[in-house]
Amino acid sequence: MVVVMRLARFGCTNRPFFHIVVIHNKFARNSGRALEQLGTYDPMPNNHNEKLISLNVERIKFWLASGAQPSTPVSHLLGLSGLLPVHPRTYVLARRARHKTAMKEKEAAAAAENEKDEDN
Repeated sequence: MVVVMRLARFGCTNRPFFHIVVIHNKFARNSGRALEQLGTYDPMPNNHNEKLISLNVERIKFWLASGAQPSTPVSHLLGLSGLLPVHPRTYVLARRARHKTAMKEKEAAAAAENEKDEDN
């Protein structure tokens, strides 16, 4: 069987929390049949606007050397942590965020200019 590293979802309906687990690819995501838990990921920003992740680096390196295939979200996280090359999806998400911020700034500047013209 092929072994994969994937995210197993825990937490509540509107408050997800993930365990990074090693599991056979035929088993369900939350089947409880994971071979090992390698870390956790909390995607909800905390008070300091941080998304928290904890990794067991030694065990992740072991499983990668053993041939475990990371899923796309896991490879994205491992790329950000420096264990793997940065996933191409990271660049796409960063570009979209920059574009969205630039559009909001343009709209705010246009609204301020319109308000200034109305005052005169």
